[in-house]
Amino acid sequence: MPLRTGAELSDRAIAWVLEAAGPQAKVQDVRRLYGGISSAVHGITLKQDATEVEWVLRQFDHEDWLREEPDLARHEAYSLRLAGEAVVPTPEIIAWDETGVRSGMPAVLMTKLAGSVLLQPESMELWIGGLAESLARIHRVEAAGFPWTYFSYQDVERMEFPRWSSRPDVWHAVLKAVRGPKPDFKPCLIHRDFHPTNVLWEGSQVSGIVDWVNACRGPAGVDVGHCRVNLAQLFGVKAADAFLSAYLAYAGEAFLYDPYWDLVSVTDMLFGPPTVYEGWTQLGFPGLTDELIRTRLDAYAMSLLERAGHSTD
Repeated sequence: MPLRTGAELSDRAIAWVLEAAGPQAKVQDVRRLYGGISSAVHGITLKQDATEVEWVLRQFDHEDWLREEPDLARHEAYSLRLAGEAVVPTPEIIAWDETGVRSGMPAVLMTKLAGSVLLQPESMELWIGGLAESLARIHRVEAAGFPWTYFSYQDVERMEFPRWSSRPDVWHAVLKAVRGPKPDFKPCLIHRDFHPTNVLWEGSQVSGIVDWVNACRGPAGVDVGHCRVNLAQLFGVKAADAFLSAYLAYAGEAFLYDPYWDLVSVTDMLFGPPTVYEGWTQLGFPGLTDELIRTRLDAYAMSLLERAGHSTD
């Protein structure tokens, strides 16, 4: 019988993993990995002959998400293949089960990267620089012909103004701005969910970028904006601005900044009143409250309007 410690994984899923590993492989350990909230992720230690290997099994168990995007497993598998062209460490795809017919539910099996998520760095400057450099390297992949393309998560024409904010004038101006014309952009590979909990570190060096299920071909500014709005919630506007400065330095002339994508990234997150992201709590980041998150989002949105030259009148 396979060994399973501290995690629930079906015999069917274990059998599928062993099929991919080969007839002589044995499962040594299974453990639940935390940080994400939209799928079940397990680390699996296997022994192949005399060699011990570490794999990650991701099972897509979010019914609403699967209903909207039934190809999630294939999407991540193809994304990982393309991400391998970037000069950053990324997992290697081993197998995927698009429908769940073999493993019990839609799933991807991939190699495990070294390192861990770092949310309380000793040096913010080095940490932000590592995030920015890694993202700039991802965006050097053109992704021509990649079948998944960018779309906004919100229909801004139908969005209601946030009722939770103490600055409704700011959000009226934000929505007015994103309802305007989209700027031109040169498409490239974008991660689409690039933020600190999807970046692994060993010491002061980035050791890997994970969670590629949303990757697509689109504007680099969306990735920059998504990371910035996460940093604004974690640390405030100063950290978000520091990331932008670092990214601009690494990307150089290949990137033309437009605050429009920052504004879109803010509205992309407004599915009800903002709350503390569960992944930050699971990873032990202290001091965040729903009220603090909302205050910081108000301040960040105001800073974007000022950067874009928009009035709140």
